[in-house]
Amino acid sequence: MATPGRRACLQYLIHLAQDNLDFSPPCCFRERQYIYCQNISGAKDDIMTVVCFLSAFELWGHGRTHSELRTSLRNYPAEQMLPFLHKDSTYRINVYTFNKTLDFTERIKRIDAMDYLPFEGLVSLKSPQHVFCLLEDYGTDPNNIPEHPYYIYFGRWIADGQRELIRSHSVKNRHFIGNTSMDAGLSFIMANHAKVKEHDLVFDPFVGTGSLLVACSHFGAYVCGSDIDYNTIHGKGRSSRKDQKWRGPDENIRANLRQYGTEKLYVDVMVSDASKPVWRETALFDAIITDPPYGIRESTRRTGSHKETTKCSHVAVSQSYHLSEILADMLNFSAHRLVMGGRLVYWLPVYRPEYCEEMVPLHPCLLLISNCEQMLSSHTSRRLITMEKVKEPEGLDSLAHLSNPRFSAYQGHDTFREKYFSGLNKRLNKESKSDVKGDSIIPGSDNDRWQAPKENKHEPIH
Repeated sequence: MATPGRRACLQYLIHLAQDNLDFSPPCCFRERQYIYCQNISGAKDDIMTVVCFLSAFELWGHGRTHSELRTSLRNYPAEQMLPFLHKDSTYRINVYTFNKTLDFTERIKRIDAMDYLPFEGLVSLKSPQHVFCLLEDYGTDPNNIPEHPYYIYFGRWIADGQRELIRSHSVKNRHFIGNTSMDAGLSFIMANHAKVKEHDLVFDPFVGTGSLLVACSHFGAYVCGSDIDYNTIHGKGRSSRKDQKWRGPDENIRANLRQYGTEKLYVDVMVSDASKPVWRETALFDAIITDPPYGIRESTRRTGSHKETTKCSHVAVSQSYHLSEILADMLNFSAHRLVMGGRLVYWLPVYRPEYCEEMVPLHPCLLLISNCEQMLSSHTSRRLITMEKVKEPEGLDSLAHLSNPRFSAYQGHDTFREKYFSGLNKRLNKESKSDVKGDSIIPGSDNDRWQAPKENKHEPIH
């Protein structure tokens, strides 16, 4: 991070939301719930699409004490400060504290103490032209709050992130849901990582109930998907809602987009086997965003056949589709169907005691951009993997995984289901013996989304 007085460019302070901290975009420096960024082009527009951000500020000064903050602010270039402080402007100063509450009197004292700044405009509490913020960081331990802040920041407010999207798109209020419908916040995070924007074409090969399509369409992308489950695609079978036995005739992915006013961006979804792509061999998609089945709540299946020796026709049947095969097929599909610079974003489940970075599958045409962890339990987690297409496939690129030493490592994902339930049973047995209830895994609860439910018996396919 550049020191005060040596700024070659503007610096930005981004205040992160406290959930899913690991999924924030890459940055040049990070401290607790804040990150520093430089050279943000179109900063306001970019920030307003990110759900991990609470707010973003043009950083003017910082320090461990108010005295250091004052010195830092006095070193800030006047030519960058004065356009917002002139006599014809209106302004307001907000005081934010993290992990500590200040009463009104203390906040006013903080503001009055900054009279050394050359504000010449008028104060406007309701509709100021410029908003400035003083942020005090008191650490993360609510049981050990220091008397004085660890760090203090001051800057000009630029924009707020889109945290409201998490509430407005909550799965609880969604028209069509399933056992594994993706949480709204995580869906938007995946869209952020894929850099989804207006007029993009986004594809989900394991579309389920379309949660990822909902998120991407919010940013103006055209969306489409596929899934091997006929009942899910057509909105048939048993409902996932506890007070509803069967899905209604209008419960489908299109209805979800209609609910949020983005139906015009719905291309279509189709019943299709991800191991046998039906798309023509050309670059089509700006982003491929998906959550492959892990074999916990949804089985990992693909189509096969039992051919009769005396007839040409055959009957398609369901076969096992190992997770390592899913990953290899998905990377090859992305290498061929993504446009140059397009991104693949997906979840990779891992058994934590055995995880290492070498287990993340690679592809010659795809560059690994980020690898973030979401804890599911003490023994399992899933990694949000973001990759970007950097070259067109050629020669034997589609078979590169067979000679890649990482392939043998991520073949271990084939037994993820067994390891998941093995670790779960050990934990439950241990808790049962010690009669500990506070940290137990409750089927269907938020602290373990992947606890396997009772098997759904779908209507027969005619």
